[in-house]
Amino acid sequence: MSKTMSKTKTDARTGYGESLENGADGKKKRRLVLWILLGILAAVVVFCLITSVVGAIGNAANRKKAVSFDPVSYPETRLKPELDEHGNYCFTTARPFKVLQLTDVHIGGGWMSLKKDSMALNAVAAMVTAEKPDLVIVTGDIAYPVPFQAGTFNNKPPAKMFASMMEKLGVYWTLCFGNHDTEAYSFYDREKISDFYAEGDYEYCLYQPGPADVDGFGNQIINVKDPSGLVTQSLFLFDSHSYTDGDIFGVMWKYDNIHQNQINWYKQNLDLYNEENRKLRPNAKTLRSAAFFHIPLGEYKRAWEDYVENGFQDTDNTQFVYGTAGETGKVVYCGVGDDELFETFLEKGSTQAVFCGHDHYNNFSLTYHGIRLTYGMSVDYLAYPGIYKKGTQRGCTVIEFKPDGSFSCTPENYYQDKYASYYEKEPVTMQEVVPIEDIKK
Repeated sequence: MSKTMSKTKTDARTGYGESLENGADGKKKRRLVLWILLGILAAVVVFCLITSVVGAIGNAANRKKAVSFDPVSYPETRLKPELDEHGNYCFTTARPFKVLQLTDVHIGGGWMSLKKDSMALNAVAAMVTAEKPDLVIVTGDIAYPVPFQAGTFNNKPPAKMFASMMEKLGVYWTLCFGNHDTEAYSFYDREKISDFYAEGDYEYCLYQPGPADVDGFGNQIINVKDPSGLVTQSLFLFDSHSYTDGDIFGVMWKYDNIHQNQINWYKQNLDLYNEENRKLRPNAKTLRSAAFFHIPLGEYKRAWEDYVENGFQDTDNTQFVYGTAGETGKVVYCGVGDDELFETFLEKGSTQAVFCGHDHYNNFSLTYHGIRLTYGMSVDYLAYPGIYKKGTQRGCTVIEFKPDGSFSCTPENYYQDKYASYYEKEPVTMQEVVPIEDIKK
């Protein structure tokens, strides 16, 4: 046998020979691959540990900040709500009732969003403190647990952070759910987050889960009465749900609509309180009401398009009040289906105003078929790329419901001097927005 012939070993089961050198090389390669995989796994574990520690430390600092604000000082006796015989909260007053609408606060609660979360807390505290509202209504998306922007799937820390801050401010508040409060991949589903708000030890939180036989969570009513007991305004809060048509992650912007049993719930309760008003005062006019939810109705889109297509001039159906549409693409990202809520508003002749969020750069208010459709000013520092550097869209909406049933609403920008900040406000660029009056020319 030649000295250069390779050594071989024979598999006793198959009888095939294998080069010993080749077998050794194969084992080395397999060991190398194994070490590489173990190295990657170790790196991932170390990364997760580091980000967990950073997130825990950062969230602890933000939780501490959330309770560092002073309680809001009211110039007169603060209104205190009571539950009526139907289980709904009611405020009694002879003066205008002031609501502060906040929307799309977008607290991430993860290691990637710590600084922006801090900014959001600061903005909310400054606006609530200055406005001293009777009630704060958040129209969705307090939380934003999107991992590639927040660095977490956990949607409870943002909820806890916000609730703790509102309790320290000592202002009555409630909320409607948005699509981001409970994502498909979030740690806690809508029911569990609903239970957190409803059952937590939060004295000033008026959130109620709503009837079990009505779709969604947080369908609730808050009434305003005059001293005689007459309901002068009913505030209806709806769960506008999340994604639909198989778009469980929302990548195709397929949003749900208000469901029919929610509309039936609205009609039944409206009739109930109208009947009670007429027992108290037989000649009482139809109860005035307003609606709050996150995702805009399709009528927002139709109203804006009607106005734009008429050369930014009022039409018989649509009258411009204020604001602009800053979103691109669809402009109004409403539910993709049809619902009968707006038609029911028209039929019942009660609801005079609708307030939503969701589209952060939209802040317009239009009257459509006699009903005011308004986008609230958003808070968001996190969800839209680069939005933390921009300031024109950031703020709140101040709504006053008058004893005669009428209302007024005003958009307020956060960067006004009147919103004195506990901590330094971040530098932003105020985008140049072309006034509607100039577009019309």
